[in-house]
This record gives sequence, structure tokens and C-alpha cells, in this order.
Amino acid sequence: MIAVVQRVGKAAVSVGGEEKARIGPGMLVLVGVERGDTPADAEFLARKAAGLRMFDDQSGRMNLSVSDVQGGILAVSQFTLAADCARGRRPSFDNAAPPEAALPLFEAFVAGVRASGVPVRTGVFQAMMEVELVNSGPATFILRSRPGPGRDQA
Repeated sequence: MIAVVQRVGKAAVSVGGEEKARIGPGMLVLVGVERGDTPADAEFLARKAAGLRMFDDQSGRMNLSVSDVQGGILAVSQFTLAADCARGRRPSFDNAAPPEAALPLFEAFVAGVRASGVPVRTGVFQAMMEVELVNSGPATFILRSRPGPGRDQA
């Protein structure tokens, strides 16, 4: 699994012009599920995201997690994170898990974050969504549950 984590002042997701979820300060987490991912990947990524120290302490150092600052997480499924853009100009989505495999793993990620005590809101799986955010910093990180070619493990 792969996640793009952004520190936000606020974030919201809408479908068809109707707002589905909103958070104040916290994290926007875009989650991509790849072929071969397992519940262990979802659990690992949930723990990593919930515990990531990406918020500033009193000294201005990134020493605090989202729970330390009493923030929330807006989790949005995004299969395009699994795209391979190495050849040609059209992305290949062969690495993306099919929806019937991706949904339970996305839900496991959300459940894992909630189990850590962090409030989570979500987008709508497989919907065309509009995501609005105010990136704070900006501070953006890429997390992976497994290493791969040219990738570091999160």
C-alpha cells in the first residue's frame, strides 16, 4: 500500500457537489492499494500514519503526531497512486488492486487509524471526488507498506 500524507489546516471531500466529509487541522491521507497488498499492509500503514511525527512542537521541530495535536484524518482512496508511468505517456494501472480487493484493505486502514484513537473521516470509495485542502507547510510525505524497486519502506 502507498499513502501520500499531507499536513493540512483543513480538508474536505465532495461528490457531485455534495460535501461528504470535512476535517479541521490534521492530515489528508490519499491511500492507494496495490496488487498483493494484505491486511498486514493496511495495519502497518495505519500505525505509521497515525504515529507520524509531522506536526511542530513548541520549538518548531516536527515532533508531534496527529493525536498529539488533537487533529483528525481525512482518508481518501486513490487507485492512481499505484500507477506506473515509466513507459510512454499513458499511466498503467496494472499494479492497482481491483476494487473488490482494495475496498476491504482501505476499510482496514481506516479501522486501524480509528483504533489508535484518531478521528477519521473518509471520501466515497470509487467515486469521482473533489478534494479541497489547505496544505500546512507544505508538509507532504509518501509512506509505503512494502519496499519495492526504487522505494524505501516507510
